[in-house]
Amino acid sequence: MKKYSSIALFLFIYLTLMTTSWATSSILLFGDSVSAGYGMEQKQGWVHLLNEQLIAKKSPYRIINASVSGETTAGGLSRLEGVLKDNKVDHLIIELGGNDGLRGYPPKSIKKNLLQMINIAKQKNIPVSLMKIKITPNYGVRYLKMFEAVFDEVAKETNSTLLPFFMEQVALDPDLMQQDGIHPNIKAQPLIANYVEKQLTHLME
Repeated sequence: MKKYSSIALFLFIYLTLMTTSWATSSILLFGDSVSAGYGMEQKQGWVHLLNEQLIAKKSPYRIINASVSGETTAGGLSRLEGVLKDNKVDHLIIELGGNDGLRGYPPKSIKKNLLQMINIAKQKNIPVSLMKIKITPNYGVRYLKMFEAVFDEVAKETNSTLLPFFMEQVALDPDLMQQDGIHPNIKAQPLIANYVEKQLTHLME
């Protein structure tokens, strides 16, 4: 009897240590084509590269990439409930709005969709971070200012963390962009991965 008790105790301690050692937090990235790796294989995209870095550094979190090319805030809103239901999520990062802005969608509608997404997550006690999005001034300076202000307003109104525009280092460098001038190329992916990793380090402290 003592023999079995000792074995049970050993297994309990072993499993506890293993669970503690390998436990990771799941960060759901809810983005568009820039995060989905448009124009390249998935393993070449910055999200895959970032997860490899996190594994190598034994970081306590991983990225679940739920990004879809062409996604808008309205599309994201329609998908969010289902994605949260199918995944264990400890933190949500929203990287949406770029396609809305490039199509000239009303900033009020963009804001409404983002607010609803954040509300869905917070009802499930999931902390949210919102990525600042910047676009080219195709619709004039006035629209550009209204568009960019949306992200500051939403973050403030929901008390969510506002992350800086993650393509700041590459967006204005033609050598790091694809021919469309919108999507970063393969050379840019490691730079984005490194930049976002620094943001996550502060975010998840």
